[in-house]
Amino acid sequence: MSLINGTETFAAARKGHYAVGAFNTNNLEWTRAILGAAQEKNVPVLIQTSMGAAKYMGGYELCLHLVQDTMKSMNITVPVIMHLDHGNYEAAKECIEVGYNSVMFDGHDLPFDENLEKTKEIVKLAHAKGISVEAEVGSIGGEEDGIIGEGELASVEEAKTLAATGVDYLACGIGNIHGLYPDNWKGLNFDRLQEIAAEVETPLVLHGGSGIPKEQIQKAISLGIAKVNVNTECQVAFAKATRKYIEEGHDQNDEKGFDPRKLLAPGAKAIKDTVESRIEWFGTPSL
Repeated sequence: MSLINGTETFAAARKGHYAVGAFNTNNLEWTRAILGAAQEKNVPVLIQTSMGAAKYMGGYELCLHLVQDTMKSMNITVPVIMHLDHGNYEAAKECIEVGYNSVMFDGHDLPFDENLEKTKEIVKLAHAKGISVEAEVGSIGGEEDGIIGEGELASVEEAKTLAATGVDYLACGIGNIHGLYPDNWKGLNFDRLQEIAAEVETPLVLHGGSGIPKEQIQKAISLGIAKVNVNTECQVAFAKATRKYIEEGHDQNDEKGFDPRKLLAPGAKAIKDTVESRIEWFGTPSL
């Protein structure tokens, strides 16, 4: 199956009170694990690259071709959306030109009027090519490839204004953060989420999905979240499984245990298991 944009997929998710997972890829193992999990669960999936990951992997065009070619080699038949995660204005424009199916323009760190105008420009450029757009209002706490958010709550009025630009999904700060959650984290602000959801019909996005308790994620989905981003949990799962393989001496004692195909296999399986688990949490229905 060829790549698709995310407009209909996430509109259906919001209407159906479930979410579709958005998983960051960092290399071939990540890509195969995410696609394999989605295929096994028979659900749509969004694969996304941050600006930093794309630079590490060799550029947006390479990332796009990696996903496309891996889908072909694995005979993936479920819908897959290729997305730019937390892109600045230039990155969003580049991914539109390269051929991503979906882009996020993250202008939360700009004055709101500038965020609004640039969002309008990205929507115009992307929609002309059938590409979906995600925007952000408020700030997601933590750091993502140099973009740092303090985690302030999204303004309901600003959310309404950004949604009116015609974006296909809207990320809103509701107390969520990137990376690992601290012990003193106060949890998601469901009151603010309800206020935004009551005024905005656009599918809403929960960033920083790694580490939020299952019950909070599912409550957020019931209130309008249609896309949940997961990255850190896959990274942690990969690191733990790889560390276990090495600490048990398999790289030294097993026949050719140092072969990267063997060395990385436990980590890749851990990513796949994590993605499958989160798909179940999100209630994504089988196709």
